[in-house]
Amino acid sequence: MTINKRDGKMKLALQMVSGYGGEFKTWRMPGAVADAYTNMDYYVENAKMAEKGKIHTLFIADTPALPNDLSTNSPMHPMDPTIALTAVARETKHIGIVSTYSTTFTEPYNLARMLKTLDVVSNGRMGWNAVTTSNHEAAANFGQQLPERNARYEMAHEHVEAVQTLWGTFGEDAYIHNKATGEFVDMSQVKLANYKGKYYQTRGPLPIPASPQGQPPIFQAGGGEKGLELAGRFASGVYANPFTKEDAKLHRMMLRKSAEAHGRNPDDIKMFVGFMFSIGKTVEEALERRYMMQEFAPRETAHHVEYLGHMVGLSLSVNTIDITKPLPQNLINQMYPSPMDPRSGKAFELLKAGMSVKDVLANGVINYHPVVVGTPEMVADFLEEWYLADATDGFSIVPDSSHDGVKDFVEQVVPILQERGLYHTEYEGETLRENLGVSYEYGLNH
Repeated sequence: MTINKRDGKMKLALQMVSGYGGEFKTWRMPGAVADAYTNMDYYVENAKMAEKGKIHTLFIADTPALPNDLSTNSPMHPMDPTIALTAVARETKHIGIVSTYSTTFTEPYNLARMLKTLDVVSNGRMGWNAVTTSNHEAAANFGQQLPERNARYEMAHEHVEAVQTLWGTFGEDAYIHNKATGEFVDMSQVKLANYKGKYYQTRGPLPIPASPQGQPPIFQAGGGEKGLELAGRFASGVYANPFTKEDAKLHRMMLRKSAEAHGRNPDDIKMFVGFMFSIGKTVEEALERRYMMQEFAPRETAHHVEYLGHMVGLSLSVNTIDITKPLPQNLINQMYPSPMDPRSGKAFELLKAGMSVKDVLANGVINYHPVVVGTPEMVADFLEEWYLADATDGFSIVPDSSHDGVKDFVEQVVPILQERGLYHTEYEGETLRENLGVSYEYGLNH
């Protein structure tokens, strides 16, 4: 097999969610840790397992609000990503730690201080996923109205500029702490930031030394032209949510062009495609996991049946069809994939092939990332196909349930990827930047 250019190795991030996994009913599964939301020992245990698999970084998506109903579902986010990552940083040595922090609802100085401290504490493994936040409930939590989209992105550019300026105010060689001479810091290398923007102002300096990677790399997760602009200017990593290989290739190409337009090396921006999976020794065993999740959520399943119908132009209901059987031929003849939903093509093909509605849903056609439900080989095949097609630099993987999904991926999928020469066998360096293969940065470099 001819391995694709670049360094020939895909990058992997593990999305930690709230400790349970990407499916919000899996806290009820046999063997699942019911209190994973508050159990930091368990959180650290999963991080250590990911590190055993040489996964490049952990990733925590976060919104400063309550985005989902917790009456029967596990949370989408941890209690506080900063505390969770601090616990992980002290118990791991190589794996990166990345979390989302809002550019709209944080002050640059506070965030710069916290992130750079975590970067020093972790010996250069911290990263910042900078997002603008489009959640009205989050705005209300800060006693504000949500700014319109253009303003949020203007704020984001200023915010990242201000944070990076603050990071550069403490000279890279300023921290001397020499007992013999009595010189602790070379104050000639400590400068004011004096950042003055339309939305944010900060004086500085920030009295925190450089970490081994200089400063945390920026990640970005917003879409559209504004997101591409922000990513091209600042990002070393981008979390993307394409549902097809073709859309992924286009997104990656546009990211690289945006980086070049800002005078950067396009290889310094790595795209991670969101990817979900359920692993079993056989396809049937993997499907059984998904059936169990459906059984935990009968009301949601009923809603999903209706939603699936809308994806293919049909009116479907658990009261009018038997979801355990293929659709009647007359309904199959009426189907068409909705042009408004990029997931509809897969749903259409599976239904047309004679798969039952229950099985189509179990295959994750309405999940918020592409899904593979099957064997470790099938998961590896999907990752290989997209990677070798230049559709992505790597993946942000989301197991259905963390209690066994992280371990299964590390022990069953990772060895296959390594045997195929697609994935590294050791970490490339000591820092997140080294392991991602992106350039050193310190201060506002661009």
